[in-house]
Formats: sequence, structure tokens, C-alpha cells
Amino acid sequence: MSRGGLLGMLRGRQSMIEIKSRGELEAMRAAGIVVARTLDLLTKAVRPGVSTAELDELAEQTIRDAGAVPSFKGYHDYPASICSSVNEQVVHGIPAAGQVLAEGDLISIDCGAILDGWHGDAAVTVAAGTMRPEDVQLSNATRTALYAGVEALVVGARLSDVSHAIEQSILRSAKADGVKYGIIRDYGGHGIGTEMHMEPYLSNYGKPGKGPRLVAGMAIAVEPMLSLGDHRTDELDDGWTVVTVDDSRAAHWEHSVAITDDGPWILTAPE
Repeated sequence: MSRGGLLGMLRGRQSMIEIKSRGELEAMRAAGIVVARTLDLLTKAVRPGVSTAELDELAEQTIRDAGAVPSFKGYHDYPASICSSVNEQVVHGIPAAGQVLAEGDLISIDCGAILDGWHGDAAVTVAAGTMRPEDVQLSNATRTALYAGVEALVVGARLSDVSHAIEQSILRSAKADGVKYGIIRDYGGHGIGTEMHMEPYLSNYGKPGKGPRLVAGMAIAVEPMLSLGDHRTDELDDGWTVVTVDDSRAAHWEHSVAITDDGPWILTAPE
């Protein structure tokens, strides 16, 4: 067990939450840079006529060229290096040669990398060609909620304070946009470090003042997901792809973030 894991187990209600040293967080930042570079290349590669399998190949090559390993490939038998979720697909969409992006398609790309045993995990939502106005609002509302959650990751706060900040940001965006966004409830953020998915689970909605208290050395992946309709989802027969029940479009933004005495540190931010 790592030093971080041992310290986490000794923190009472923070039991099983991994606490990292500054050096360990810096190692996570190195993994995060690999993810950020990969997502930047993928964002530039998204265009009509490109298949999601081509995006996956680019991601795997970029990650491996950096000396890292794709987090997703082989994870519970997941077959690809990224999740590519198109239009009504919310998360965990499997890249395929037959899934070719068309003009205006909305795609959320989730990417993870392991470098020297440490994980980075982030996601972006972009469009193939010109993004529809309602999709612009949807993506912006999701991204704004992400950063509201990031800003709430401060020492001394409770975990649900972050959930509440995300939800309140979404409600403000909905009011400004004149839209009722569906806050995806069955999926959320998570602890990250020596594993991709760790304690604690971070909901994207909820009342403040609940859950473990945040301490320096925690790392959490914040990842709001919104739809243009119903919040409910279904899982397809492939056992992975999650879609909205009403076929409304969805967006997903994510960063891995460290909690430090100096404030939140986005580990998967671009250099």
C-alpha cells in the first residue's frame, strides 16, 4: 500500500480515500499532461468524415508515445483507449470504424492515461463542424459547472459542497439559457490516484454540508454530465454505452483536480 493510501485509511471518515504527498500529486500532474495533450490533438482531429475508431487510434498512439498507458483499454474488458459518446450518448461510448461523424454531431471524448503508476482522467465535448446554438449552450453550461465544482474543492469543505456548487451552476445556466437541463444522476465524479476510480463518489447535485471533509492531498475527478432533456439514462446491449432515454443530446466535461493548501490544482489542465 502506498504512503498516500495508508494515510487515507487513518483519517476516520476519510477512510479509504487516498491522500497524496506533494511529490505524488506532481506525478499525477505528469499523467494529467499526457491526457491534456491527447485531448488537444483529438479536439483538433474531430471533423465530419472522421470515425471514432480513428480518434481512438490517435489517442492510443499519443498516450503510448509519451511513455504512458491508456487507462481505459482493458479496464473491466473495455476495448478502447477513449470513450467517444456521440449526440444522445452520454458516456462510455465505444469507438467504432462504422461510426463516422457527420456535420453538427456532438461528441464527448473521455480520456485517461497511466504514467509511472498514477492516473489522469479528463473529458471534453466538441462538435464535428459547426456546433448548433443549443449544443453550444449545453456544452458551455456543462463546462461552467465543471469549473464551479473545481472552485469548491477547498480544504475544510464537505464533499457535498462540491456537488451543490455544480448543481447551482447548472441551475443558473438553465435560467440564463431558458432551458431545463437534465442533470445526469446515475454517473458522477470520483477519487483518482493509484487507481482510476477510487473513493469518494462525487454526485453532480445535492445539498451542501454532507460527506467527508476535504483535506490537502485528495484528488478528485469532477465530471458533470448534462442533457437537453430528461436526466434518465439507459445502457445499451454492449454493456457500456449510456444514452439518454429521450434521445436528447448530452455533454460531458471533466478534470482531475488535487486539493491543496493553496487551492484547487487542475492536474489535467493544458500546460
